[in-house]
Amino acid sequence: YITARRNDIGNSLTSEMETRIKELDIYALSKIGKDSVYSYFVTDKVFGWFIASATLGIQVGILVFFILASEANLQNDRTDIQFTWQCPRDTDVCDDKSDETPFGWICFSLLMFAFLSKDMINGSKLIYHSAKITHSFKSRIRYFVGGTCLCSITLFALYVSTVYNKAIATSN
Repeated sequence: YITARRNDIGNSLTSEMETRIKELDIYALSKIGKDSVYSYFVTDKVFGWFIASATLGIQVGILVFFILASEANLQNDRTDIQFTWQCPRDTDVCDDKSDETPFGWICFSLLMFAFLSKDMINGSKLIYHSAKITHSFKSRIRYFVGGTCLCSITLFALYVSTVYNKAIATSN
């Protein structure tokens, strides 16, 4: 009787632990977003990882084009930089014709925070979630990679948006 009772308790704990692990997996998926292509990073499907990695690569490639377009290379006609300084030929004094104000950058910062904070918070939660010992090692790696990719692409998008807007903005 005691052995059978102990086996029943062991089986119930195992099923409770399995239920808890499934709940944590659903939680991790909800943090990265069920509609997000990055949700494939928290699965164990190879094709899903390929799709998520390809999407990440394409996003980085597109963002790199904006970085290259915002470089100050005077010999390259393909730069998007807008020069706001005007120097008349008859004087030694140059004027900055930019209409930028701190209010424009405050609005930009608020918009970036509003749109990117969700991804940054969810990516950070996934990284934190990957440290839980209740998951298998493979699950923990998947959560860590998914969270790191989500945080990285979010920070890179913020960086590129800032650099590109600094290069092309002539007014608010």
